[in-house]
Amino acid sequence: MVIPWLIMIVISLIVIKSFFDFFHGKSFAAVLEMKESRFSIEIFMALLIIYIILMFGYGMIYFILSIEGIVLVENGELRQVSILGSIIHSIYFSGVTLLSVGYGDITPVGIGRFIALTQALIGYILPAAFVVRILQSRDRSRDT
Repeated sequence: MVIPWLIMIVISLIVIKSFFDFFHGKSFAAVLEMKESRFSIEIFMALLIIYIILMFGYGMIYFILSIEGIVLVENGELRQVSILGSIIHSIYFSGVTLLSVGYGDITPVGIGRFIALTQALIGYILPAAFVVRILQSRDRSRDT
């Protein structure tokens, strides 16, 4: 079963590259340029796309790990669901973990706990990092 691990590594690399590009400003440089200090739909869409990439990326990691063994438990018990059901549960858990502390209806087990912890940390830090990045780009545009 090497293929699920290879897929998980590829998904992880995509997520890491998205972060790298964001923090180095390569793909978001044009989006972060603001002419005024009002709401910008471009900046909102960039943040939304990053969240969607993270949600689906981590969701696929949970799904691939669930193929290898138990990673997510629903209401304290292991439920046998179809592959589509497992994908839906994984993406749902990923979204809830990324956007909040979680509801507690699905809980991670084993390595899934560490992965969920890193995802929750990213979910809390990302908006602040986005604001800092916007302010830095505005300061650079004022200096030039």
